[in-house]
Order: sequence, then C-alpha cells, then structure tokens
Amino acid sequence: MTRAWTWSYEGYDPQEERLREALCTLGNGRFATRGAAPETSESRSHYPGTYVAGCYNRLTSSVRGRRVENEDLVNLPNWLPLRYRIHPAGTAPGPWLTPDHPHLVEHGQSLDLLGGTLSRRSVYEDEAGRRLKVEQCRLVHMGDPRLAALHTVFRAQGWTGVVEVEAGIDGDVRNSGVARYRDLSNRHLTGWVTGTEEDGVVSLRCRTVESDVGVALAARTLAGCGDEGRQVPRPGPGIEPEPEPEPGSRPRPRPRPGPGPDPDPGPRFRQTEKAVFRRLVLPLSPDSDAVVDKTVALHTTRDPAIGSPLRAAVAEVRDAPDFSRLLSSHQRAWADLWRQVRLEVPGEAGRVLRLHLFHLLQTLSPHTAELDVGVPARGLHGEAYRGHVFWDELFVLPFLNLHLPEVSRGLLDYRYRRLPAACHAAHEAGRAGAMYPWQSADDGHEETQELHLNPHSGRWLPDRSRLQHHVGSAVAYNVWQYCQATGDTEYLHSKGAEMLVQIARFWADSAEWDESLARYRIRGVVGPDEYHDAYPDTGSAGLDDNTYTNVTAAWVLSRATELYRALPEARRRRLLDRIRLGRDEPERWEDISRRLHVPYHRGVISQFAGYGELAELDWEGYRRRYEDIRRLDRILEAEGDTVNRYQASKQADVLMLGYLFSPQELAGLFRRLGHVLDDDIWRATVDYYLARTSHGSTLSSLVHAWVLARAHREEAWRYCEEALIGDVADIQGGTTEEGIHLGAMAGTLDFVQRGMTGLETRDRALWLAPATLPQLSKFGIRVRFRRHWDVDLSFRAQRVRIAVPGSSHPAVRVVLGGHTHVIAPGTARWLDLPQAGHGSFPPGHARCDCPAP
Repeated sequence: MTRAWTWSYEGYDPQEERLREALCTLGNGRFATRGAAPETSESRSHYPGTYVAGCYNRLTSSVRGRRVENEDLVNLPNWLPLRYRIHPAGTAPGPWLTPDHPHLVEHGQSLDLLGGTLSRRSVYEDEAGRRLKVEQCRLVHMGDPRLAALHTVFRAQGWTGVVEVEAGIDGDVRNSGVARYRDLSNRHLTGWVTGTEEDGVVSLRCRTVESDVGVALAARTLAGCGDEGRQVPRPGPGIEPEPEPEPGSRPRPRPRPGPGPDPDPGPRFRQTEKAVFRRLVLPLSPDSDAVVDKTVALHTTRDPAIGSPLRAAVAEVRDAPDFSRLLSSHQRAWADLWRQVRLEVPGEAGRVLRLHLFHLLQTLSPHTAELDVGVPARGLHGEAYRGHVFWDELFVLPFLNLHLPEVSRGLLDYRYRRLPAACHAAHEAGRAGAMYPWQSADDGHEETQELHLNPHSGRWLPDRSRLQHHVGSAVAYNVWQYCQATGDTEYLHSKGAEMLVQIARFWADSAEWDESLARYRIRGVVGPDEYHDAYPDTGSAGLDDNTYTNVTAAWVLSRATELYRALPEARRRRLLDRIRLGRDEPERWEDISRRLHVPYHRGVISQFAGYGELAELDWEGYRRRYEDIRRLDRILEAEGDTVNRYQASKQADVLMLGYLFSPQELAGLFRRLGHVLDDDIWRATVDYYLARTSHGSTLSSLVHAWVLARAHREEAWRYCEEALIGDVADIQGGTTEEGIHLGAMAGTLDFVQRGMTGLETRDRALWLAPATLPQLSKFGIRVRFRRHWDVDLSFRAQRVRIAVPGSSHPAVRVVLGGHTHVIAPGTARWLDLPQAGHGSFPPGHARCDCPAP
C-alpha cells in the first residue's frame, strides 16, 4: 500500500488525540464510530462516540432563566471498550494500560482508505523492562451495516505470564463532545438492561429519553493463543480472500468461542447498571501470542424487518463470520465503492481528496439511500451543530449525483417527507408555500437554537440564523440538478415538482412590491454570510434584498414556472388538486422572477441593500491584535461592538452565485432581472468581497477557490489549498475534533469534478468549460451520466480524453468550446481544450433556459 491510500500518525499526542479520533472515524452510512482507543474512556484527550444516522433526541435545558429545547444526534452506547493488563509470572497484576500511561514507549495508527480499516500499534514497557506489544485492527462493516469488529493481538517481549482482557459495551455515555454545550442537558439514554449468555455473548439495550428509539448492542468475544496472533491485518489493499491452506498443512488456529484459555478462575463477567463486560485471561509468552476478536451488532427500533432489536442483535452477532472473513467481505464492499467514485489526482492534493471522499462515503453510502436521513453538516463524526441538517447538501449532492444518484434521491426524499412541516412553518409565518428550516433534524421543524454562546465573552446571544430562508432555494436547486444529471423525469414530475412549486409559492408570497423602485423586494432575511443579521442600531432582525437570496429566489420562480408548463396534463391536474394551486399563480411567479431587486453600490453588486453604507473595518489592525480573525463576529461582540456595523463577511455571499451557476447562466439570470453582468462587473465584485471576508467558515475558501479559478486564476490555488487542509490541519482551531465539515470535504471533490472542468448536465448532454489550475492540471474522474455508469474523463494539459463504456444505450453528447461531439458506447476520444478565457461572462445576449430532462 502506498502512502497515497493511508492516513497515518506516529507517536502519541494527547493534545491532538480528539482531532485524530474525528479524522479516523469509521462508518458505513448507517452508523459511525470515532477513532478513539478502545482502552480509553471519555476524558480531556479522548471522546468515544458512536452515532446512528437520523437517531435524534430532544432535551430541555435552562439558559439564562429560560427553558430551551434542543434536539441532538445521540451518542449511543460505546461498543469499543477493550482494556488489558499483564500478569508476569510470579508478580502481582500490572496496571490497566492506555496510551496515557507512562509505560507507553511506542505508538502509531494508520487509516487504510482503500480497505476501510483503522490499525493501531502500541508498545508498553514496565520498570523491569518487560514489554507488551499490542496491535489492533477495527472495521465498521460496509457490506453489512449492522456489524463492527475489533481484532487485537498481544505479544510478550522478555517475559511469560498472562494478559487479562475485559471487553464489553458501555451505556454510561452522554453528549459532551462540544465544550460550549456542556452546561446543557446531555443525558439522552435511559432504561438500560444488560445481559450475558453462556456462550460469552454480552448485550445491552436502552432507549432514548424523548424520541423513544430503542437501541440494542450485542458483542461476541472470541479468544485464542498461538500463531494466529501474528496475522494482524496490515494497511494495504486487502481485497483478496484469505488463501486456503496447502494440502497436508496444519490449519492455522483461530480465536474460538467460549471461555477460552483461562488459568484464573475469577468471574467471567462484570455488570453494572449501564455496562457489561466479559473477562478473559490468556497465557502469553514470547513464543505464543494471544488474540482477541470482538464482533458487535447494533440495532434500533427503526430498523426494518426485525422484531426485537435485542433479539436481532444477539442472533446477528452469533451468526457473524470470524474476523478474517468479515475483513474480506468488508474490503470487497469498499473496492466496489471506490470503483464507482473514481477520482484520480496526483500528489498530496490527491491524497487529501481521497481522505475527503472516504469520509463522505462513510457518512453517505449506498446504505443511506434506504434511510430517512439528511446530510449532517458535521458527518457522523461528532456532536457539533447537534448533528443537524443545514444546507450542506448544496455542496454534497452535485458530487453524488454523478456517482451514487440513488443516495441523492434518498436525501431528497428526506426533504420531501418534511415538506408538510415546511408548509406548516410557512403558514405559521403568514406565508404560502414551504419554508424549510435552517436547521432540520428528526421531524423537519426548525431546530435552530434561539440563543448561542460566544466563547470569547461568555455571553449567550440571540441566534437569528433561522432567517436564512435561502435553504429552500438550495432544496429546489438540488432537485433540479439531480434530475438534470440522471434524467429522472419521474421524480421531477412528482415529488420534485411538488417541492419546487411549494418553494416558489413561498418566495412569491415573500416578495413585496416597492413602487419607488418598481421592483419586488424580499425583506427580513439573513444571507449565507451569517455575520449580518440586522441593520445597526435597529431593533428588528434581518436584512433587505440579500442579493444571493433574491437571485436564487428568481431562479426558483423561473424553474417552477417552466416546470409547471412542461408537466403532462394529468400530472398538472394532480398537482393543482393536491396543493390547491391557483391557475394564475405561475404568471405571478414569472413576473416576480423578472423584477426582484438586486442592489448595487460603487459599481459592484451589493451583498444586501445598504451594505455599501456600512463602515469600513480596520482589517490590518484586527489582524495585528488577534492574528486569527476568522470569527470576527465573536471578537467584536466581546469588545462590545457588532459586526453588523461593518462591511465584513464571514464567508462568500454574493460570490456564492458564482459557485452555483456557470458564467453563462449567471449572466442570463441577471439579464432576466434587467441587469448586465459582464467580466468587468463580476471581477470588480470578486475583488471587493475578497478584501472584506474573514473566512470564518470552511466553505468560504472552497467557494473562493471555485470563483477565482475563472476570475483570478493565479490566486485560486491559495484558497484551494486552504479548503483541502481545513479539517486535516484543523485550521479553525479545535472545531474538527467536534466533527468533520462534510460540505467542505464534498465541495473539494466537486471542485475537481465540476469546478475545474466546468461540467454541467443539461439539455441531455455533458457540457465542459475547463478552468484547470497549473497545480491540478492532470487528473481523472469517472461519472455516471444518465444510463451510462462509467464515463471516464482524463484531463492532460490542453486535452481531455472521454471514454464511454460499451452498452446498448444512446451515445453521449459532449459540448465543449461551442462544439458538440458524439461519443458512441465502447469508444474513446481525445478532444482539445479551448483557449483561456472560455469561462468568461458572455458579452451579448445570454440565455437562462435549462429545459427539463
């Protein structure tokens, strides 16, 4: 295995351990477990966490004399625990060993991205010079999403005796992985019942306090001694099945069920109210290793086709294959996934991109398509943002659409199932249509907290981010992009149409006519920037005419009008009846989509009405005083000031339009609204906001890299590098340990797939408008386009090779540099890339028509 497919850490650093736990998380799209050491428990350096997708619970806390409800992704019982200590012959038992113990002399761990395993190696040495070497390999099974396993080998160096092992399940857990939440209620589990079986299987069941989700785990522990201990899986491709023994050879011994070798007649089990453990005592010598294999099954009451979760977990863990066969089937499942999502980028950038893709697939795998879950902003890797769903699918689905469209469709179904809740929210706000929440969890209601803590000042402040109604436009955009990429007309004409139309109704009802401007306006919102949530010195929340909000609303209204008119008559009648749509509503959508207000100041597009009248910030002064000013809003609030007074943005806002839309489509949108958008205006706008953005979000550098690849190519790589290392280097200082930033990780993948290629899927063709960077000029991607599963695109300097696999499906149309090329199945062609400047805004008329699939 080359370094390109591994992510390794040498040495033990307790200050970095929580970050490593997040980045070494293993998952399968149904559940994930942080990369915590099995012999450790929660502490300042360690935070074991296991999270099942979509398993939330609501608790009430008291904050500043107010009762506040929060719904959290629940930290479930910890299946990892496996602690050990040695009993050298003729001595008393030694201490329980962990990486924090002073006996540790060597330590390292390696994440095998290709095979989906985490390997750890620790060496301990006591005062007498006796050494214990411990090697572990763990997996969360990608083939069977209910199983996980841990393989541990103990090796004595310079002594003989026994190793005592205690392995089990710990249900005494809480949600305490985010420091600023620790004063809030965090005990989400209750009703613990533990059990033991004669064959050594241990089990634990419990339920969540308010959502009443039943959870059951069962663990089987097999123990053995001898040469099998030397068969610890090493990092590597690992996709070949274990070879059969040669004729006449002695079969290699395996761990076996039952009590195992046990020179000590002490108790076999240890149970508490909330935990259960099995005890093993294994002989150990320099000539005979000890091996312990722990296999775990996890079920909840939300699983289909089961009766009792406990009964299902116990039965499944008893029937599970041994570790070597589990490992082989797990690696085969990963090999199949890697084939579908091929992304080849050389060098260190490619290595980081593989890590990003690995974590995306662990959070959103083919198993996710069968679940009722959304896109958790921080993955299944920690408890930041309470595991909520924001708008991150805007950065995730464009990548999945071209690789795992069934997962995209499942994620869109999450939004569709919560359409009634979004319609109810709009009704409560006095609006028509659907108002999707900024933060969503279990049932689709608004989960944005009303207060948030500023760690700099220690004060709890009003949280107005629920005014980010542009999340509805993101849902509509994802519906449209999915259907364009897949040709799934059935979805577009049914669930997709209903979501699009209801979101359009909300925007139409939110638009107010301003006679003085002869324009429609949308007031009282918060844009993607997030810093600005009110005008200075006013008591009212929200801003007027956020450009991103208005332009995307115009796009939604235009698409909904177009789709409504293109629907087959029977579908149209059904939609009219189902949502009681007035026949005159589409005409109003059309009118508003052409006359929404877009503010300008000093020759650039304003972030919102009045932005240009705000004060300028002393950027250099603040950088000198604070060095890191990413969270400028917290800094200013701690000083008794507010970022609302300044032209200062947390992240890309206006520039997000350049992420969503190609130059041609964006120019067409502005022309539809009665404005000219050319290269000069766009570049001036980009320069203006580059100088006024603190990049307080990991998404900001990604969007800026995307936009600058076409506007200022020479500056794009700096932002691209920052987007790549955002989590691996934890550039925000302590946030990644609370969960990876899934949108940013997926966005870097899409930056290669669509940002640098200009790839669009519309008019039943693949459109390319490459804007490659010198640092990333050689790369390859594989996409699934409509009925073609493996279309390969390989970029080399000034050429691109497109290969279409053999099939009976129609040829693939590729539009590049204004020319259409038809590539038949079973053939490949090299095409010359257009000269620089091809990605600029068109000087003349620009269309904004995106026909339905």
